[in-house]
Amino acid sequence: MLEAALIKECTDPSLKPDIVEQFVRAVGSEDPLAITVKSGGRLILVPKPKTPEEAIDIVRESIGGSVVRVGLTQIPAGIGLKDVSELKVDLVDPCANLRMGTAMFAKILRIVAKWYGNPTSEEVFPQLFDDAIHARLSGKFEGESVFQAEDPGGAVLQQWSVFEMDNAIHKEEDEIVEVPDQAQTEPNDASIWIDLTRIRGHK
Repeated sequence: MLEAALIKECTDPSLKPDIVEQFVRAVGSEDPLAITVKSGGRLILVPKPKTPEEAIDIVRESIGGSVVRVGLTQIPAGIGLKDVSELKVDLVDPCANLRMGTAMFAKILRIVAKWYGNPTSEEVFPQLFDDAIHARLSGKFEGESVFQAEDPGGAVLQQWSVFEMDNAIHKEEDEIVEVPDQAQTEPNDASIWIDLTRIRGHK
């Protein structure tokens, strides 16, 4: 469980603490140096880093042609970057990773809420949260990239119970096992991949 002080100081202010905890439980890791590498839908084993510097070196070595997720929120590495040298150690800093990861998820919640018509009934939110988690894992919602999409803005009501969200998360995890990650299986359409055209002499 995340420390209360870390949640208070390092997470997106638009997300309530309970939502942050459920989000990290659903998609994240307890290890701030955790690195997950997948290529072609398969998990690639990488050395366990002992320092932030080692972690970033592993990310830089692994990111070409693979989907790499990093840190407490397992944030996709390389979004919007043109060169691996732009990857910094703050990617695995607990506070910075939480700030970036929760801001990204807050935007995804707003994208999904807009599609739902910005509902105000709390009965809708377990499904909304469920869809947002799936979009965060796959990188897409209704066929569009959620990582590169514009933030529609607005507030997302967060009043549903933790118990209800737990059930929604477990159901979503079961479903995701059966559904291939589009970001992994469609490399030409994967928004979370880094553009490496300027690396190793390619033009």
